[in-house]
This record gives sequence, structure tokens and C-alpha cells, in this order.
Amino acid sequence: MLRSYLPAIVLLVLGGAVGGAFAALNSYIGPRRATPHKQDPYECGLPSEVKRGMRFGISFYLIAMLFILFDIEVAFLYPIAVELRAFGSFALAETIVFIVLLFVAFVYVWRRGALAWK
Repeated sequence: MLRSYLPAIVLLVLGGAVGGAFAALNSYIGPRRATPHKQDPYECGLPSEVKRGMRFGISFYLIAMLFILFDIEVAFLYPIAVELRAFGSFALAETIVFIVLLFVAFVYVWRRGALAWK
């Protein structure tokens, strides 16, 4: 039983050792000059000069949610594509219905203007 887990254990130990060695080397030979610009907080791709009360438009979040939604829906097609012959014509018909419904939802979102960046 242990023999089957041996490659995974070796890989974990080797990865931890390499990561630890790089971290130790960085702390010993890495540059240590701290400048005020390096000490500024940097978050979400925004420079630190942005005021704290800055608000994002709702279109940013809407496009992000729609991307995640359609991306996950398309990911459901992969297992069916791999095993389509095993599932037969019923799976093909259901996949076509799924794609048509996904396309109708995409056209609806597009026509409503949700994908227009403002």
C-alpha cells in the first residue's frame, strides 16, 4: 500500500525542499532595500493613489459574473464530449438542447446590454 503512495510522497518532499531552499536563499542573498514606494499597499491591480472611496461600476461585477457563469457552463460540455459514444444519441440531443439554451441566454444578455462596457 505504501508503495503506491511513494511517488506522491517523494514529490511532496522534493517540492517542499525546493520551496524551502528558495525561500532561505532569498532571505540570505536577496536585496533588502525598502523604499517608500515598495511599502505602499498594492491591491487588486490598483495603484495606491486611488482614493479609498472610489467605487466600481456595476458593469464590472456583472461582466465578471457572466464570464464565470458561461465559463462554467461550457466546462460541463467536456465530460460529454469525452464519452459521447458511450452515452449515445440521447446525450447528443441533450447536449444540443443545452447549447441552444446557452446561446439563447447569451443573446438575451447581449441584447440587454450587459456586455457593453461603460
